[in-house]
Amino acid sequence: MPISSRSPGTSCRPGSPRRRLRSGLALALVLGASSASAQPARRPAQPPAAPAQPPAGQAGTPAAQPAAPAQPGAAPPAAPAQPGAAPAQPGAAPDGAETPEPPAARQPLLPPADTAAPSAPQPATPAASEAPAAAAAAEQPERQAIQAEIGARPSEVYAEDWWSHARPTFEFHGYYRLRWELFNSFALGRTGLRNEALWPQPADNSYTGHVLERCNPSETTSGGTRSFDSCKNDTQAGANMRFRLNPELHISDNLRILTQVDLLDNVVLGSTPDGYANQPAAGGGYQVARRGGYSPLGAFSSTQWAPSAGINSTKDSISVKRVWGEYMTPVGLLRFGRMPNHWGLGMVANSGDGYDSDYQSTVDRLMFVTGIKKYDIYFAGAWDWANEGATSASIQDLEGQPYDLAQSDDVDQYVLVAVRRKNPELQKLELARGNMVMNGGVYFAYRQQTLANDITAGDTNDDLSASLGQSADNVAAGYVHRGAEMIIPDVWFQLLYKKFRFELEAAMIYGSLDLRGQDESDYANVLSPKDTGWGVRQFGLATQAELTEMEGRLRVHFGFGYATGDDDVPALEPRGTELGAMDPQNSTDRTYSTFRFHPDYRVDQILFRNILSRVQGAYYFRPGVDWDFARDKNGQRAGLGAAAIWSRASEFLQAPGNSRDLGIELNAQLYFQSKDGTLNDDPDKMGGFYTAVQYGVLFPLGGLGQLRGEETVQKIDLETAQTVRWYLGILF
Repeated sequence: MPISSRSPGTSCRPGSPRRRLRSGLALALVLGASSASAQPARRPAQPPAAPAQPPAGQAGTPAAQPAAPAQPGAAPPAAPAQPGAAPAQPGAAPDGAETPEPPAARQPLLPPADTAAPSAPQPATPAASEAPAAAAAAEQPERQAIQAEIGARPSEVYAEDWWSHARPTFEFHGYYRLRWELFNSFALGRTGLRNEALWPQPADNSYTGHVLERCNPSETTSGGTRSFDSCKNDTQAGANMRFRLNPELHISDNLRILTQVDLLDNVVLGSTPDGYANQPAAGGGYQVARRGGYSPLGAFSSTQWAPSAGINSTKDSISVKRVWGEYMTPVGLLRFGRMPNHWGLGMVANSGDGYDSDYQSTVDRLMFVTGIKKYDIYFAGAWDWANEGATSASIQDLEGQPYDLAQSDDVDQYVLVAVRRKNPELQKLELARGNMVMNGGVYFAYRQQTLANDITAGDTNDDLSASLGQSADNVAAGYVHRGAEMIIPDVWFQLLYKKFRFELEAAMIYGSLDLRGQDESDYANVLSPKDTGWGVRQFGLATQAELTEMEGRLRVHFGFGYATGDDDVPALEPRGTELGAMDPQNSTDRTYSTFRFHPDYRVDQILFRNILSRVQGAYYFRPGVDWDFARDKNGQRAGLGAAAIWSRASEFLQAPGNSRDLGIELNAQLYFQSKDGTLNDDPDKMGGFYTAVQYGVLFPLGGLGQLRGEETVQKIDLETAQTVRWYLGILF
């Protein structure tokens, strides 16, 4: 929804920006009142009637159609995309590198001043024939004055004339969502320590070694006390919400600023009641502050406060996630700032812009994209600031310009991309003709770091950490020679044929570390002097296949994913140690080989999404089907979906039960989308109101059980885990 804007303090003299802006707004009113249609070419005579629209997807018919008539009060329609132009997304491209937008076509926005807008024939009566003529005669002087003021031709106004006077403009996209979730037996019946469990037992549940006797009090008292039973509860439930805005400031046709702002980002409903606040504790961390007199106990809370980081929440109520600029040069697109990073299927770099996303890949980047539009081939180069290390920022001085304290502790990353991505409109045309379309490319990243200060709280020399406001002397005293160097090649391939789609992404992380911790003795390998330092050898693969039938109503799909494991590590997920998040190694190969998918690459509802938080050290098979039993041409639909996921550990030693089979999970959903046609013109895209009820059940297998030796100490009976989710959202 474009919104005209102007700078404050401009004068009102003739020809000033403010006066031209008012003229642009007046032109918008005239445009809405006349209901004029956008014409595809210059015509001084009366505009012809709109041509008949051929069926969508018909062979030999371009996908782009003539613009629809302008609605009263609506913004001028966008010009159609040029055939062969590169696709461009306001955020990160879902497949391949981002590419420039095509220039808008030159189109008149108003019919000639002496020509009335076309309308449906009416019965001929004297009153009906004289009224429109009188209204048109009264309107002509005002229209001609507006056109003369903005410098337009006396007979027509073109798109660039409008934008030169109405810009800059704002466009808002995003969504609002509310998600209710119920988790049952996610601990799978395992009774280990909560800080070491795959999923910790609920705080109000009693199990071996952790008994909570605070439930079901007795009716009678003995000596002024009551007796209680042990609390039993293996269910956790709650709701959260998010309002995401993606404002775009269009300064001109080739210059814009894009942002992403989250309001109440995943805030748990009911988590910021009045009376609840925190304050810094003497020994570090936080402690709950004393409540006020009007809410002395949580039972008296009557309202919710806005989230404030460090006081009643870990995050503020408003969070600016991304801001970046784009400038279209004659030879390519320049992007700079904090922006999304997405490649291929999103197995490694995932922008997390989906309506149900929780994680993101966001980079501080300087990027240039160019290519050969004729062949749909594009190239990109990027310089990323992955980790700058300690800065001069101080909590005693919140103004001024902080700067980087050192160069050698920077984690620098350089990216090269080569991709072939066919124009979406031409791609639809090729598929309608029965031709095969192939897209794909390579994403190659190189990163390195020489020095590092990764000292954290609890280390013996934590006073030398790179904390906020720390002096340069202390930061330098905590340096070690990290010697980190890695290359990350990532290949993406897509094959489309009629109604079949196959995609593949394969990535490898190959590198080395001189030290994994802060101790120089960590470098030498006593048992194998030639194998000094530490290696990184990780590989991941993800595939998706989908067949669409019944005019898009039925979608049968199959997914497969594989992430290498590490037989030296006794766990699938990272275990916190004195070395931070680095996994311990039990042998002399000193190589980290557990590959981990991006957490926003979702394949199920329970095991990989929640318990393990992502696909890591495992592989899976996922057949599924979705069926829209009701679907309209405008995109409104209702349907059912089901999937089965069989997961196994890549290295059986990493599984808790030393067995490859982790579990079989069944997922089902019922969804409904009410499409808002004024905001979305593509029936295949999400938009309007959307809701879904999802159910998942996980049957754990031996890999999630316990070892034989552990059974003699305590027998664990694995429990089936279940989840119910209800999603409510408005997408625009």
